[in-house]
Amino acid sequence: MGNVIAGLAFLFLSYELTQSAILTTVIAISQAVPYLIFGLVGGAIADRVNKKRLLLWIDIIRIPIILSLVVIYQMNLLAFWHLLLVGFVIQSLGCFYNPAYRAVLPLITPLENRTTVNSLLDIVTRGVQVLGPIFSIGLLSSRNTIHFYTLDALTYLASGFFILKLNWIDPANDSNTTESKKINVFSSIRDFFSWVKGEYTIKTLFMVTFLMVFFNTWVWQVGLLLLLVETSSNGKELYSLLLGWYGAGVIAVNLLIPFVWKKMSLSTYLYGSIVWGAGIFLLGFASNLSIYFIGVLITAIGLPITGLTRVYLIQTLIPANKLGRAFSLNAVILYGSNVISLILFGTLSSIFEIRYIFIFCGGLMILCSFFYLFRIFSSKKTGRESIQAFK
Repeated sequence: MGNVIAGLAFLFLSYELTQSAILTTVIAISQAVPYLIFGLVGGAIADRVNKKRLLLWIDIIRIPIILSLVVIYQMNLLAFWHLLLVGFVIQSLGCFYNPAYRAVLPLITPLENRTTVNSLLDIVTRGVQVLGPIFSIGLLSSRNTIHFYTLDALTYLASGFFILKLNWIDPANDSNTTESKKINVFSSIRDFFSWVKGEYTIKTLFMVTFLMVFFNTWVWQVGLLLLLVETSSNGKELYSLLLGWYGAGVIAVNLLIPFVWKKMSLSTYLYGSIVWGAGIFLLGFASNLSIYFIGVLITAIGLPITGLTRVYLIQTLIPANKLGRAFSLNAVILYGSNVISLILFGTLSSIFEIRYIFIFCGGLMILCSFFYLFRIFSSKKTGRESIQAFK
């Protein structure tokens, strides 16, 4: 909740101060750049230190940093560069916090409950993404946008309190990890990449993730809004309505997933990607509101299946002492593909019709998923035939 309302505050206040769409976009980009710069380093650090201590210290440090904006604002000295600097610092700290936070979940849940716990966590995350903007309406109407940061500081305090109550056996304390601390951070990152190269499932998972997110980001975050604005007089209202429909669909799917899958595989991820791509593909042919609703619903079915499967595979196939680096690499892939997608397809949208970009991106999502599924089935068949020949 704190992250959602603080993210809104950065956008609202930057526009209030500058009246510039470009500078407001710069604020948004500045919050993604730290993950490209420090993402891998943050994961390597998270694997080497006591995670509980790291999480507590970062929560404590973020409180005065975010409250500094409130103080500067009350002194009538708040400028755009203050928002830019604080936003960059907060997100940079997140590069170290997030991989450690994600690495804790497998340490406090048994394997058989992991799918259920991941689904519940995703439901909470999606829920606050929907409720956060609604919750903020009261402060906006009272012209107290700056106190979004006050609330954010309180959420850091609450976060630290609950983390203090958690207990787990930290892999950073075992003998193997203690020995690995003698290796510097960049060597640790290089060793992790060397390890990933020999792990077919994880390597394929990261490659497919980059492709799926690359083909999805622009069409979903920007293209859908532009498509609705072009084809309807009340496009913005329809866009908000469809996002609400999408959020409800994702939550419903998350509730069902634990009943369908206790264990997940790379094939599960690819089947979800096919459904996800089919939703994007259908939106390219949308000519009336009902098709938009169907396309968004199909997307809402496929996307959470892929997201939860990716987290499950990382948690189960990667050793505990490498989880921080794994989740940080996952974040770098997501943010990197986001930035490339926004730049490339944003440029292409001035040349091609937006619906054609939807059809192109959705079609390639489906084709790439089928290609990797074919490779999996071919390798399994070859493996079975080799075993039979050996026998």
